[in-house]
Formats: sequence, C-alpha cells, structure tokens
Amino acid sequence: MPTAKKEATIDELREKIASAKNLFFTNYQGLTVGEISKLRNELRKDGSSTYGVVKNTLFRRAASKELAAQLDAVLAGPTGVVFAGDDPVAPAKALKTFSDATKKVDVKAAYIDGKLVDAAQVQALAALPPKQELLARLVGSLKSPLYGLVMVLSGNQSGLVRVLNAIREQKSADRPATAQES
Repeated sequence: MPTAKKEATIDELREKIASAKNLFFTNYQGLTVGEISKLRNELRKDGSSTYGVVKNTLFRRAASKELAAQLDAVLAGPTGVVFAGDDPVAPAKALKTFSDATKKVDVKAAYIDGKLVDAAQVQALAALPPKQELLARLVGSLKSPLYGLVMVLSGNQSGLVRVLNAIREQKSADRPATAQES
C-alpha cells in the first residue's frame, strides 16, 4: 500500500509527464550532486526543460499504461528524466554539451512526440543545427526558386519591351522615307 508521500510523488510525476511533450531518460550513476546541478542549469537555459531523479516503480505508476509498457526496458537501474517542452533538440544538445564538457551521461532512450527512440537517435538529434539556422535555410530554399522565377519573368518583359521599341523605331524610320517620296 503506497504511503501518502508516495501518492503525492506519483501525482506530481503525472503532472510533469502530462505537461512534458518529450522525455529523455538518462543513467545518472557516477554523477555527484554538484554535477547534477550543473546538468540542471544547462537544461534550464532553453527555459522549458527540467531534470529529476525518479524511482522507476513510481514513474511506472505515474505513466500511462501504454507509456509504461514501452519503457519497461528503459526503467531499469538508476534513472534520471529530462522533462522537456516542445523542442526536443534543445535538451538533446544540452545533454551532449554537458556530456562533452563535464562527465559522460548515458542517455538510455527518449520519448519524443509519442515515439520511443534509442540513444543513437538522440545523438543524431543533438547534431542538428539550431532551430534558427534551420529556419534560415528553409527560407533561403523557398526564396531561391521564387527569385529565379521573378528574374525569368522580368527578362521576358524587358525583351518584349526591346522588341516593341525596335519595331517602333523601324516603323518611324520607314514613315519619313515614304513621306519624302510623295
């Protein structure tokens, strides 16, 4: 029978899971309290991610049945969870940055947009360029064909204007010659 404290923890976890769009599961074994605090600070930089150490059994109870069934293999051993917002790239980058700079953090898996992904996919996600750069590339890709189309269309118009001007000049040159003959 769960105690009142465990029930409160389960309710708190349910709220966090419901509000988080993405979850990252890590093995925090070997990290000191100071290093975990550094990791939390790194994750807070984007403003939507928090890190918490959870008991596996309490997390299973707090999660939906579908999520708990998918996470059976992941929820083994010491588990830390990153509760992330809409952007899954920022927490993946923060975990990679912390792992490169301070101490290796093993990412077990992640639950991104309703799908369970492995650690290799999280590493690939962390290798993506920042969101602003991706948006800039997209705008450039969209602009390039439109710019080419505008140039082609304006080239046809200027060519038409040149042809009409040449016809006008030719006709104006022909008129005075016919006027002088009469």
